[in-house]
Amino acid sequence: MFGKKKTTIEPIQAANLFTVTEPMSVLTEQIKTVRTNISFAQEAQNLRKIMLTSATASEGKSTITANLAVEFANAGKRVVLVDADLRRSTVNRTFKIADPNRGLTNLLVHQYHNAMEVTHETGIANLTIIPSGPTPPNPAELLSSQAMSRVLAELERNFDLVIVDAPPILPVTDGQILASIVDGVILVVRQNHTTKAAVKDTKVALEQAHANILGVILNDVKVKGADGYYGYGQGYYYSDTEK
Repeated sequence: MFGKKKTTIEPIQAANLFTVTEPMSVLTEQIKTVRTNISFAQEAQNLRKIMLTSATASEGKSTITANLAVEFANAGKRVVLVDADLRRSTVNRTFKIADPNRGLTNLLVHQYHNAMEVTHETGIANLTIIPSGPTPPNPAELLSSQAMSRVLAELERNFDLVIVDAPPILPVTDGQILASIVDGVILVVRQNHTTKAAVKDTKVALEQAHANILGVILNDVKVKGADGYYGYGQGYYYSDTEK
């Protein structure tokens, strides 16, 4: 059993699921564009397990991950979103899961026999999630275990796309561990928040993990002029790493 006490620096908020609440918004259209660009790489390289991460906390990584999962599901993919941020989970709050203590950590410590036992429906067609579950004392050890590799392999057999919401790379080793066992990694960088040094250090760390870096999403982009298109002054831009 895991202890009930959770150590956090600040309250963890749910992600803004604007692809559901504002499906016709410009922000949703930008996420669709990001989804399309990722789809090209996915088809070209036969990518089934994709991870999103960031250099540090508060970059908007979980918000982008959740909304991308929705849009891939809307496009007809059978998607499972895995909350592998075992220290600062958000997926259960975002999708209002009634039983968040049945999740990934329970599976990794063998409280359940297969991954499908810890999946939760979201009310969104084609989208299933696995919350992180109870906070463990040893996240890195669990994520580096053979059990985690088996979980991802099982999910790959049951879904068209596995999307992993991973921890930031620089504060802990968890993200590097996951980067080595997924098919591709997307880095989220927040404008006017992430330093160039942090991005460079993150790239080095991912390369050391032999990660397949698919590209970068620039988050919270401030658009100069008349508050951007249709009144929005922020957005998301995707760039592959070949550029």
